[in-house]
Amino acid sequence: MAKSRVLTRDFYLEPPDRVAQRLLGKLLVRRLESVRLAGRIVEVEAYFGFGDPAAHTFAGKTLRNEVLFGPPGFAYVYFIYGMHFCLNISCEPDGQAGGVLLRALEPTEGLRTMARLRGLASDANPRLLASGPGRLCQALGIERETHNGIDVTNGRSGLHVEDDGFEPGEIAALPRVGISKAADRPLRFTIAGNRFVSR
Repeated sequence: MAKSRVLTRDFYLEPPDRVAQRLLGKLLVRRLESVRLAGRIVEVEAYFGFGDPAAHTFAGKTLRNEVLFGPPGFAYVYFIYGMHFCLNISCEPDGQAGGVLLRALEPTEGLRTMARLRGLASDANPRLLASGPGRLCQALGIERETHNGIDVTNGRSGLHVEDDGFEPGEIAALPRVGISKAADRPLRFTIAGNRFVSR
């Protein structure tokens, strides 16, 4: 298998639905002190700009969502339900809003540390670690204050995405979940049949 390489900014220049599908099978990597945490991306959702009522950018640019209007390849982290962080990556050219929500990982490295961060036993079922956007952020120790605005195309940033040559095979397109507006659009993408998909 080819050596992993960090995805460049050009990868994220395309529309969210295209970037979302291309992210499937890639590795999300978080450097936590001396520990490398990694998981294969198995579920994502695409969010567009002004034309997408479910997107945080629908009403326009604010201090909260400005990352999504900036250059592609930056982390947008938000807090939801008063308890969970969610990780998105900006896409589209600078000034044009768009993002991809990372919904689930298949953990590949640092599982014991992920379990500790999740408050689980060290031998917990791997499916409990990062299957769901809130779990994913907890398992990797991702928080808005620390990670919002991080350049994920920089391998030294502590949070980035790598391509190790893995091919995901069949991709399923499904309605997005956890939203009330434009929920019927088939903009949730999963690696078909993968057991780490959130639901």
